This record gives sequence, structure tokens and C-alpha cells, in this order.
Amino acid sequence: MHFHAALPTDALLLAAGSTENTNSLVSFAWIMAAALLAPLVSYMLGYRLPSVALLLIFGMIIGPSVLDVAAEDEGIEMLKELGVGALFLLAGFEIQISTLKTKEAGTALSTWAICALACGVGAYFLVDNVPGAIVVALALTSTALGTLTPMLKQDRILGTKVGNSVMIHGAIGEVAPITAMALLLGTRSTLTTMIILLLFIIIAVAVAIMPGAIATTIPWVKAAFISGAGSTNQTILRLIILILAILMAVTAVFELDIVLGAFAAGIILNRIIPDEFHRRLEHRLDVVFYSMLIPVFFVVSGMSINWDTIANNPWKVLGIPALILVTRGLPVFLRENVAHTGSDIETFRERLQVGLYSATGLPIIVAVTTLAVNSKIMEPENASIFVSGGALTVAIFPLLASLVGGKKSEKSGEEDPQENAKEL
Repeated sequence: MHFHAALPTDALLLAAGSTENTNSLVSFAWIMAAALLAPLVSYMLGYRLPSVALLLIFGMIIGPSVLDVAAEDEGIEMLKELGVGALFLLAGFEIQISTLKTKEAGTALSTWAICALACGVGAYFLVDNVPGAIVVALALTSTALGTLTPMLKQDRILGTKVGNSVMIHGAIGEVAPITAMALLLGTRSTLTTMIILLLFIIIAVAVAIMPGAIATTIPWVKAAFISGAGSTNQTILRLIILILAILMAVTAVFELDIVLGAFAAGIILNRIIPDEFHRRLEHRLDVVFYSMLIPVFFVVSGMSINWDTIANNPWKVLGIPALILVTRGLPVFLRENVAHTGSDIETFRERLQVGLYSATGLPIIVAVTTLAVNSKIMEPENASIFVSGGALTVAIFPLLASLVGGKKSEKSGEEDPQENAKEL
């Protein structure tokens, strides 16, 4: 029996399985391979090198400057942005608003302001222009709270005296540079930027109030959320991601850094979720975000590091972590030693740990140097040197802080393996 009916052209194309996203999918496969390999290698090394640092290293290896098997196109860039949002949502979720009203928070803010001002004045004599000096000052005095959060969890420092102090310095070292960047480096006038920031705060407050208001006025909505929370509907997690999406979208429309929206979303969640549900919700968010979005962000960030720049300018790259340690870590350490900051930190080791953790920076360095390059304030090569140096702070300073902490650093792994096995 013979069949002579011709297949339509559209059917042949469908059968061929052609897609316009082939490059994105290939890159994504390599990125996820790097994401899986990092914790395995970290385990092999006895957790002496954090998996976050390995994610950056493997990202550089698969990126354009070394193997060139993965590239950051529009699809991958979107995943990276979502990863940034997830990372800072979790960081904001760890922040207690009450701690930002303490004497320690005031001391952290004044310490950052003094350091930023001193760096700005010093940088002005080197670069001979105000915008360039602001860029250098913000890059050297930020703290990568979002990047530190998974490391603090891995070392089981969150909730300790050191962890609480790092979270406060990290919150100031993250939000203050973002706000300064919007006010001082934006294309709009300072007054316009302040009005936009005020509008963002109003929208964030409205987003925080709305879920409770709806649940109160329409009781069946609350019942529906509770009913679908543990099923395939996952209503609570979808609400959280919606809040994150709304605030990230608002910051994007207002041309602010999306980190601000994600961080605000985390703080809002901390306020509206009852304390008894925090632990359970945090675990579910970790599963959702740390399985894909957050490692994608770190790997793609590593892909932007130019190996040739590091090879051609090794001393400049190594000089960046040293500068950050002097301009950010050392002032925090000295302030803890010479003044009563309101923290509960007592020992020399604990103060040194806080200083080292506070000197860890990357996301703000990436953000401010990207803005500087786009605005013709900084050359791309210098921006790459700053980013590479920032990546080194992520690899070096948390490791040193963990070693300084002594026995706490031996508590490797993010959680007890037996507990993980039971949950799986």
C-alpha cells in the first residue's frame, strides 16, 4: 500500500522541532551544569571554597573569555534578573525592621557615609571628575548582603551575634549605595529622583497592605489561599513571586536598580508573614530559588568576567580587594573596637569576622560600573577590573572570616544532611 498525500510545510517545520531559542537553551544547559558542579567541588574541598565563589569561577570558564560555550543573550539575561530578585528577596526576608532602628544600625550608616565620603574625596584627586569619583566610592564601600546570605547560612552564622551584625552592615552597605547611585548618578534631577523614590515607597507600602486588606474584606479569598497553599496551586508562593514581580517591575519602570524592589519585597514578606510560619516558608523559598534562579545569577555574573583582563592586569585586579578591605572592612572593624556601636560583639575574632564579611562586595560593583560604562564615565576595561576584584572579595573574605571564626567554620554544609534526606 502506498501513500502519496503530501505533508503540509507547516507540519514538516513542526516535526523538525526548530526553535529560535536554541542558543539560549544550550547556554542554559551549560549554566545549570556549572550550577550543579559547584557544590560538588565545594564538598570535595571540604567547603574551604564556598560554592558561590565556584559558581563565579565556573561561569568565567564557560563564558566568552575562556571556553565560549555559553553566552548572555536576552533569555539568559532575564533569568539572571530574576535570580537577582530572588537573592535579594531572601536577603530582605532575613532583615528585622526593628534592628534597623537600633543604635547599631545608626552606627553602621554613619560608618558607611564617612567611608564613602573619604573614598569619594580621595578618588577625585585620581580621576579628576566628580561622577568618576562617586562611582569609585560606591564600588569600594558596598557590602554584598544578597551574596553573603547563602554563605552565612552555609556557615550557620545567621542568628548569631556576628550574623546579626553582618546583616545590619550588609543592609546599609546594600541600600545606601543604591540610593546614592539613583540620586547622584542618574540622568534626572535630584528632586525628581527623590520624588520617584517616595512614589516607590508609597507603592511598596500599598503592596504590603493589600493582601491583608483583601483577606479581611473578602473572607473567602483567605480561605482559598489556605486551601491551595500546600497543593499544586501553591497560592502562597505565587503571591510572594507576584509581590516580587510587581516591585521589580516598578523599579524597572522608574529606572531604579531592581535590587531595591527585590529587597523591599523581602522586608514586606518578613512583616506580613506570621513568625511561626517563617521557618517553613523560608525552606520552601530556598527550594524554589536556590535550585535554579540564584545559581544562574552567580554563574552568569561569572561569565561577564574577562579572563584576559585578569591575565593582563593581575596586580590591578588583586589591588581591588585590598582597597575594599581598607576602605570598607577596616573601618567597620575599627569602629567595633574603638566605640560602643550597640552590637553584642565582644571578642577580637568576632569583630574581625564582621569586618571581613562587610568587605565582601559584587552586585553593587556590577551595577555601578555598568551604569558608569553606559554613561561613558568609566572605560570597559576598568569596569572589568573592578568586577573581577569584586568577585575575588566573594571568594576570599568570607573564607577568611570563616577561618577566623574557628570551630564555626567546621559546620560545613548549608543544612544537616540527615535532615535534608528526611525532607526529600
